[in-house]
Amino acid sequence: MNNVRPIEFNSSPKPTIGVEWEFALVDKESRDLSNSAARLFERVSELDNPSSGDRIHKELLRNTVELVTGICRNTGEAIADLSESLAVVRGIADDIGVDLFGAGTHPFAQWSTQQLTPGHRYAELIERTQWWGRQMLIWGVHVHVGINHRDKVLPIVSSLLNQYPHLLALSASSPMWSGQDTGYASNRAMMFQQLPTAGLPFQFQQWSEFEAFVGDQMHTGIIEHLNEIRWDIRPSPNLGTVEIRVCDGVSTIAELAGLVGLIHCLVVDLDRRLDAGEQLPVMAPWLVQENKWRAARYGLDAIIITDSDCNERLVTDDLTDMLTRLAPIAKDLDCVDELASVAQIPVRGGSYQRQRQKFAETGDMVAVVDSIVTELDR
Repeated sequence: MNNVRPIEFNSSPKPTIGVEWEFALVDKESRDLSNSAARLFERVSELDNPSSGDRIHKELLRNTVELVTGICRNTGEAIADLSESLAVVRGIADDIGVDLFGAGTHPFAQWSTQQLTPGHRYAELIERTQWWGRQMLIWGVHVHVGINHRDKVLPIVSSLLNQYPHLLALSASSPMWSGQDTGYASNRAMMFQQLPTAGLPFQFQQWSEFEAFVGDQMHTGIIEHLNEIRWDIRPSPNLGTVEIRVCDGVSTIAELAGLVGLIHCLVVDLDRRLDAGEQLPVMAPWLVQENKWRAARYGLDAIIITDSDCNERLVTDDLTDMLTRLAPIAKDLDCVDELASVAQIPVRGGSYQRQRQKFAETGDMVAVVDSIVTELDR
């Protein structure tokens, strides 16, 4: 039986971007997660500015708020958009006794005390995934980049996997879970892939392959809607973008700007290389999978596989060359400073390293939460 379902891709005329930034809500006193999102969204609905509701979204659990940009030309516009929403949310959060927490996981919260956001979509997810679904105390950053033709989308998705470990290592911010150090830089990356349609994407090259895959998924009841494919990097046909969902939650505006600028440059670089007639480099799925694990486990100290010949290199050394190569594109995209700032993340220490350092100094996971909350003011 032919299950292929045509999927229209609403092409973006220019490589515009959009960003989704997830935060946990933590109690000002206990520093535990707070199921207070309903109160926050009630206050948002009372604001005079109706556009605020479009920029501030609910998520699976009542301990989470997501800030979403409009369509932006460059990183600077996206950060300005998010900063405006951030100011609104922080003001309301302060009034109701919570702070915003920007990391991939919370150091000591227990999943059993978290409340689900009302809605059929979320209830169905938990009903299907059960224990694993309830464990999803995770937060991340998603970046959309516009693509002008659907035939470019899947080659870009597949080739972008070569840079997966760089993005995960730079953003890794989830070393602790349920009161313990997991030994991983990004436990979030390991957790999220337990959901049945999450994890690394299949490396399709033709749009028809993706349509056939989606048709099979829908025919067999695995998904009902396209957005239930929760890959780490995925096509977003309705928006006309490639969506990069690799990054852990981020605690500072500066680091967020650097990561957004880097992702924008990486996608535009691949797009232009396709226009020039180049066949984009890809690596075998087993190498991509290994790189994901290495970056999740070792973060900025990961030795990654760089090509199909299985050459290996320290991720930060490879990052240095990548930033140099992307500099001309950053100039075109007006994100020179943001891209250059990425080099400072390993110098300053990644979030997972800063969290471990704080715990080593204090022996107190509440102090770790305090430090992440405070970083939002940097």
